[in-house]
Amino acid sequence: MKALIAGAGIGGLTTALFLHRAGIDVEIFERANDLRELGVGINMLPHAVGQLAGLGLMADLDETGIRTRELIYTNRFGQTVWQELRGLDAGHDVPQISIHRGRLLGLIHKAVVARLGPGAIRTGCRVEGFEQTDDGVKVRLLEQGGIREARGDLLIGADGIHSAVRTQLYPDEGQPIWSGIMLWRGATEWPIWRDGRTMVIAGGNFAKFVYYPIEVNPGQPGTRLTNWAIMAKTAEAGSQPLRREDWSRSGILEDVLPFVRDRFHLDFVDPAAIITATGGFYEYPNCDRDPLPRWSFGRVTLLGDAAHPMYPVGSNGASQAILDARCIAAHLEKAGGIEAALLAYDTERRPATSEIVLANRRGGPEGVIDMIEARAPEGFDDIDAVASYEERRDVVRGYASLAGFARPSP
Repeated sequence: MKALIAGAGIGGLTTALFLHRAGIDVEIFERANDLRELGVGINMLPHAVGQLAGLGLMADLDETGIRTRELIYTNRFGQTVWQELRGLDAGHDVPQISIHRGRLLGLIHKAVVARLGPGAIRTGCRVEGFEQTDDGVKVRLLEQGGIREARGDLLIGADGIHSAVRTQLYPDEGQPIWSGIMLWRGATEWPIWRDGRTMVIAGGNFAKFVYYPIEVNPGQPGTRLTNWAIMAKTAEAGSQPLRREDWSRSGILEDVLPFVRDRFHLDFVDPAAIITATGGFYEYPNCDRDPLPRWSFGRVTLLGDAAHPMYPVGSNGASQAILDARCIAAHLEKAGGIEAALLAYDTERRPATSEIVLANRRGGPEGVIDMIEARAPEGFDDIDAVASYEERRDVVRGYASLAGFARPSP
């Protein structure tokens, strides 16, 4: 069996590793001319870390990232709304890992090259379309030298929110849906706070500030490479962003600073200071797409952002793509045929991720600080008088159960 994969992102490369382990040949097509370690921070939740550990990547994750110990939600004044242990400290079998997205892609890419060989990935090669036959799939590719064709037994579209594979399956779908919220993200060396393993999400409906360490630099003791992010509403939901969705688009300082200056009063960091100190950062309009009624059509299916693009809340996008990868490989390993395997994968993963897409539109676990800001916009003396422990727990841990990384029972 030979699988063709459109897209060499986290989802596509992880799928290649799982398929290779199952004894399936893989060829990957990536539109970019090379795979660069771009981006900033990302959180890998325990259920996804467990899958990467099963691929033998735990040591690489530990060497590159940081084991997140605690997550704290606060209002814009730094008053604690909710806090809980994470990963191993919360009783999971594996840690939660905070890591630079580019480094994560790099270590997965390195594993693919080592195990499948350097020829498994064709860069500068964009999937333009496909045609199914009785015994396989023919894929039309655009390369620098022109159009060529590749053949395989199945095609997995892991080519992102602007997926060419998804477009052929759903030609009338249109553009991604913008929430009207803009996301700015960056990372810079910054003094260690607390234990150097704590993540904070502060603010509420007007703007949110995210802060967590992602990498240790042995040459700079006393600091961590620290990720920050700002999410703020800049337009009405459903309108079109000024610039196309692109994870590597540079942000503009004058656009983001008005959302933090004189707004946040945190005792552990001045958001304006860390943003200003960052040499370069990125902007991304908070976009998703409506859940689909079907991913798999014969020998073709979708995976990751091509299947279920979601707002970047709850630390879930890449984690869900990794769960997709493990699931599709598991079904293809079973006897019963390719079409049956892709249908079983669709049946298992699509309903679960559809619920997460919709939950993220409602704010995900970060809805707990939205709720508190709406009820106590100028702060509070007693958090329990604003919202009970049970009400706050239901928001945060209810989302964890939905997304599949609930804390183990004592």
